[in-house]
Amino acid sequence: MKCFSRYLPYIFRPPNTILSCSCHTEADIISTVEFNHTGELLATGDKGGRVVIFQREQESKNQPHRRGEYNVYSTFQSHEPEFDYLKSLEIEEKINKIRWLPQQNAAYFLLSTNDKTVKLWKVSERDKRPEGYNLKDEDGRFRDPSMITMLRVPVLRPMDLMVEATPRRVFANAHTYHINSISVNSDYETYMSADDLRINLWNFEITNQSFNIVDIKPANMEELTEVITAAEFHPNHCNTFVYSSSKGTIRLCDMRASALCDQHSKFFEEPEDPSNRSFFSEIISSISDVKFSHSGRYIMTRDYLTVKVWDLNMENRPIETYQVHDYLRSKLCSLYENDCIFDKFECVWNGSDSVIMTGSYNNFFRMFDRNTKRDVTLEASRENSKPRAILKPRKVCVGGKRRKDEISVDSLDFSKKILHTAWHPSENIIAVAATNNLYIFQDKVN
Repeated sequence: MKCFSRYLPYIFRPPNTILSCSCHTEADIISTVEFNHTGELLATGDKGGRVVIFQREQESKNQPHRRGEYNVYSTFQSHEPEFDYLKSLEIEEKINKIRWLPQQNAAYFLLSTNDKTVKLWKVSERDKRPEGYNLKDEDGRFRDPSMITMLRVPVLRPMDLMVEATPRRVFANAHTYHINSISVNSDYETYMSADDLRINLWNFEITNQSFNIVDIKPANMEELTEVITAAEFHPNHCNTFVYSSSKGTIRLCDMRASALCDQHSKFFEEPEDPSNRSFFSEIISSISDVKFSHSGRYIMTRDYLTVKVWDLNMENRPIETYQVHDYLRSKLCSLYENDCIFDKFECVWNGSDSVIMTGSYNNFFRMFDRNTKRDVTLEASRENSKPRAILKPRKVCVGGKRRKDEISVDSLDFSKKILHTAWHPSENIIAVAATNNLYIFQDKVN
């Protein structure tokens, strides 16, 4: 289903909701969203192990307003459910992360991972088929050699365009715990995969071994105090990467310093305010996502209630802190009981690192302009996405009388949550995954 709508100009010009895909089963819940390096393709992964790739339509003179629409380009099954008989453990097919490789030729390459296995996929187009084999019939069966009386020259015949997805590499058996992050290095020869206690470095050409670069597993597991929650390579320096922890800390590591990066180069941590200390402090300080800015100068982290921006040159506190949904601070007890307090929200930069986006509950997502310090709450929902309708900023009322356009904090739907978002690398186009719907918002086309 397609639906076109706009929201009021706030941080940038009004985008249009381009696309909304409705699904109904648990397997259809979107678990990751990622634009490729040009923004022409957008990949989503779901809990059913499927990858769906959308391609942006080219602009035509007849319909210039259609530029920017994304249509389904390819769909394939990336992972299947497995069973580990040694540990009597079921391995879900759910896609945890997708990462694109820069395009080197006509084909596209992407990495996808579930809890245990990373796969490298090649997505290519075919619009010609070979005909005139000497040893085979046209349907592929081998011919009787005694019946071959003349030599034929194979030719390529035009055919309907077909998009093929083929697995080129399978990187398995390297993680004891669940993979939470994959990140492609800027050398484009290596990538890393991170689980709760270890980070491994892989070469794209070698599938049967990886190099362990971080290992925080204690000799006695009873002494375990924190786990790795996310990891990412620096966008420009192939020797540098960061990883975040469940204690709210970020470690910057340099692979030139030592082979095993257990000793960090920099350690980012904000001192806790004793007056805010509560039973939930440790849980809500756990970092669910960490992202380098495109410039490589800043790191953005997302914990349960805030988004923070850190300068690589200042370790003792963040330079910016944005409250995502501070009105939930009084609801932490009920959020703990319904397990929502453990939700892992992602955060993204826009192409110029000037605006930050992250998700919330009730299908709300938040944007923060770093220059003007203005912020806006928007809602991705099918009800509000009528053709050409204005998508108005939403406000949450904490107590007392609420205005007509406000929603009470007590009536928020915590089953509707936006965990996964993506931003086009160069344009104001955003993708928002609202449970099992994908919404794409675009700048208003003049």
